[in-house]
Amino acid sequence: MTAAIEAHGLIKRFGKTTALNGIDLEVEEGRVLGVLGPNGAGKTTAVRILATLLKPDGGRASIGGLDVVHDATAVRRRIGLTGQFASIDEDLTGMQNLVMIGQLLHLSTRQAKVRAAELLAEFDLTDAAGRLAKTYSGGMRRRLDLSASLIGRPSVVYLDEPTTGLDPAKRDDVWDMIRTLVAQGTTILLTTQYLEEADALANEITVIDHGTIIAHDTPRGLKRQVGGQTLEVRPNDAASLPRVRELLTRFGTREPDQPAPDLLSVPVVDESALTDVVAALAAERISVSELSLRLPSLDEVFYSLTGQNKKEVA
Repeated sequence: MTAAIEAHGLIKRFGKTTALNGIDLEVEEGRVLGVLGPNGAGKTTAVRILATLLKPDGGRASIGGLDVVHDATAVRRRIGLTGQFASIDEDLTGMQNLVMIGQLLHLSTRQAKVRAAELLAEFDLTDAAGRLAKTYSGGMRRRLDLSASLIGRPSVVYLDEPTTGLDPAKRDDVWDMIRTLVAQGTTILLTTQYLEEADALANEITVIDHGTIIAHDTPRGLKRQVGGQTLEVRPNDAASLPRVRELLTRFGTREPDQPAPDLLSVPVVDESALTDVVAALAAERISVSELSLRLPSLDEVFYSLTGQNKKEVA
């Protein structure tokens, strides 16, 4: 089966700077690949090559089996792109923007209007269809921009930081739209500066640093790569904290931490520690209001892999 997106050994240089140093990517049809990396890691460069906007200096890439260099025109018919900044014309209405893009994609005026109306309804913009885009809020512009990338019914969509600048509620709306696209069979390549976004949406995540892939796995797999899990215990009675601390010391890999006045946490080797701790708490007759085992957060994974926190991701 041909992958929806495939890249092997992509290299791109700008003068003496190597933006991509031989990266490999593969995304199956109807899946979401999240691409993370520090600012300047090469994520957007990779997207631009896959969207036929840049030619690689080495390696090859294909979309549905079509080469992005030799079959660029055919590739463009299959893809949609939403970049970091809105590509809409602010002096046109929402409807006019979408109709214009439809016509550029060789739809008839009637076909373009029908498709535009469908997308405006799907993205909750019908009431604003006749307003100039310059009057739209940031969230509305982002939804219009995403609509524009879908006019040609692409099988592959590149979302380059699609929720940058949106408030959490509007971001959730875009997430729902992305999930709908995936449910319809669309393949998504998502770059994002929000680690929780990749965690929520991506089937697999690739981490790029200095133009090189340094990790690739499912979100859960990446968290396991960092190593260890954390067991957290909150006793009902604060007076039990010393006994809980002593108990956790026996089962943890180091001394317990106290992230809150009534909460103790300790790294453990694997899930079996949970069963052991439950049995020990019962034997000591210590009742608890919270007992949980968690993997590292994606923030912690990213820091472990790149040495940078999420504020430095872009």
